[in-house]
Amino acid sequence: MEREWLFSLIPLTIGTIFLSFGVYGLRRASALSRIGVTARARIVRHDVRRGDEGATFYHPVAAWTAQDGRTCEYSSRFGRGVVGNNFGVGAYVMVQYDPKAPHRFAIEGWDMRAVDLLFTVLGSMFTVGTVTVLLVRLLTL
Repeated sequence: MEREWLFSLIPLTIGTIFLSFGVYGLRRASALSRIGVTARARIVRHDVRRGDEGATFYHPVAAWTAQDGRTCEYSSRFGRGVVGNNFGVGAYVMVQYDPKAPHRFAIEGWDMRAVDLLFTVLGSMFTVGTVTVLLVRLLTL
């Protein structure tokens, strides 16, 4: 295999990873809309995480009582650089959670399905584009 073929593994790998994350997020959102239970929650704090480039992301931690009486307190999987008043500590929000696994939840208005859709589209473009280029190269050898 020639060296330039190895470079095609980079966009193929990136595309596959993006596609996997996107599809996972969309399936998770779909499952929550089908079987999820809605509850009123309170933002109790923010988990602060720093990105590789030094950016700060705030992940709200929502606390609520599940239908079976369990107290749930989980951090959102999405973080933002700025927290508005609607998601500050002490704010009441609506969450949709899986009753069998409450750690799978979404905060209405915070968790965005658009991010998962963007990952899916970009991943598809990288993957299909790279595979197409590889097939054309194979067929024209």
